Amino acid sequence: MRTVYLGTSDFAVTVLERLASTEHRPVLVISRPDRPSGRGRKLHAPPVAQSARAQGIELDQPEDVNSDEARRRIAAAKPEAVLICAFGALLKEPLLSVHPMLNVHPSLLPRWRGAAPIARAIEAGDRVTGVSIMRPTAEMDAGPVCLQREEPIYPGDDYGSLWPRLATLGADLLIEALEAWPECVEQSDEGVTIAPKIEASDRRLDLSLAPLELERRVRALNPHVGTFVEMPDGGRLGVSAAAVPAGNDGGDRSAEPESPGPVARDHVTPEPAAPEPGRLAASGERLFYGCAGGALELLEVKPAGGRAMDAAAWLRGHGAALAGER
Repeated sequence: MRTVYLGTSDFAVTVLERLASTEHRPVLVISRPDRPSGRGRKLHAPPVAQSARAQGIELDQPEDVNSDEARRRIAAAKPEAVLICAFGALLKEPLLSVHPMLNVHPSLLPRWRGAAPIARAIEAGDRVTGVSIMRPTAEMDAGPVCLQREEPIYPGDDYGSLWPRLATLGADLLIEALEAWPECVEQSDEGVTIAPKIEASDRRLDLSLAPLELERRVRALNPHVGTFVEMPDGGRLGVSAAAVPAGNDGGDRSAEPESPGPVARDHVTPEPAAPEPGRLAASGERLFYGCAGGALELLEVKPAGGRAMDAAAWLRGHGAALAGER
């Protein structure tokens, strides 16, 4: 089948590369424009743009995919289907209605419509997620679903371990949909949840949250975005792995976000320490952060401008300072 593919992120690269190995190989890839990133703020092409060039697929990077020029470019490719995966921009009319379209969305719609479904599922303590193949509409991720399949969220999963499995599943389901064109069924109005994009404020481990909530946030935002605690001197200490000490999850779980099934068993360690909220404290070679109702153990940290290291290594250079604070 003659296809055009719209995508931007690493997740979309996995789907594109699988698609390109089939008879549905795209004749045109549309990605977002190059953007400055990194310390030098140099222009970098999105992962999908890099992949398309490497595979010799024609590429376009319009500022606005809904513009007349961009729509003419897509129409000139004469697609039998336009495929969307992690594109990062809303499609509008008349583009939505001109071509048959399928979108790869990494959640079990209608749960987690929006920009960050993988992270929000981990953060909420969901035990299962999945991928939906749906027909896009003007309302965000609200179109009818053609195929859907589950993927478990394991107790130790973070974003970095979960997204590749969902991307592989998404590629398989997209190809299955292209070959069978199953009937699309309207989503239920019940069970709708929204997965808002990750904001800068989400990265900070809020001392007013319980350890269980913070541990999930660490897993939800690592390694792609990162999380941190604020130091007493105003600096930041990155946190890339954490655990909930046994019996130190904050007590009342009634305020936890609702989950579609039993909550996953989160990473729990024994022998909690209880520093004051917002303070770091050491217990031997273990590092703890005080928060609402208890403490979060920091397993792997990243000093500003430095590399990630286990807590014991960080304490060898900073343990004396922590002891002095007490």
